[in-house]
Amino acid sequence: MNLGSSQLYDGLNVVFVNREAGPMSVPNDGPASKHTIPVIDRMMELLGAVEQREAGMTISDLIVVLGLPRTTVYRILNTLQRHDMVRRDDAGVYHLGRRLLTLASHVIARSSDIDIAAICQPVLDRLAAELGDGVKLSVLDAEGILVLAAAPGRREYALTVAPGQRMPIHAGAASKLLLAYLEPDALDTWLSKPLVGYTSKTITDPKRLRSELQRIRRLGWAHDKGENAPSIHAYAAPVFTKSGKVVAALSIPFLSGTEATRMEVIRMATIDAAAAISRAMPV
Repeated sequence: MNLGSSQLYDGLNVVFVNREAGPMSVPNDGPASKHTIPVIDRMMELLGAVEQREAGMTISDLIVVLGLPRTTVYRILNTLQRHDMVRRDDAGVYHLGRRLLTLASHVIARSSDIDIAAICQPVLDRLAAELGDGVKLSVLDAEGILVLAAAPGRREYALTVAPGQRMPIHAGAASKLLLAYLEPDALDTWLSKPLVGYTSKTITDPKRLRSELQRIRRLGWAHDKGENAPSIHAYAAPVFTKSGKVVAALSIPFLSGTEATRMEVIRMATIDAAAAISRAMPV
């Protein structure tokens, strides 16, 4: 099975299996079909159809494309939604779910297409092994901040975040860093939303946050001093494409009270690792 071009998934590029335009076609003949499960074939056809439609699909759309009864499509969607393989928005449109992103982050890329998770994973693993702290890579999509990939720490009190988790848009090193590199219009949109205070250190005033984002962009890195959780700090640095666009933020969380010399080691390691991933980006 060959991996094909990257597809937009919740605003992210994820590599999926090659297929012709249109919904996935599953062969019904040949000896292998005797050892397959038809309902799983239908589920894969449905996921393939949703993948092809960036704007998502309604139940009616899927009935037409798949040629299946409404009750069958409804049951498949309910099952997939239960496992977060698809999600339903307020308009009743179905999109690929976050669970697929979590699974995709563990897939080793076998093509030259951009797969940020696959590119960064060796760097994250190596950094976590060297430092002993957990490391994560976050991206900004249409819903906010998403942890795309991570490597667990090995120290006694290492902090680890699993891929697929959502983070506050304005609280945290990676979150602030990704906001700092947005175009003005996009930033205005995010800052027009309520800024929830999670701790006494969370910046909830848009004017103050803008000032902080400008400072982050000047420095080239971000520091979380307990903005999302009072006992957790973090450093974050940007991952650039060859064209200079920021596509992700690498961050390392650590406990408050960490010695200053250790904090500096973490900060420099964060910056160096993000630069290494940037150099590995194919475009």
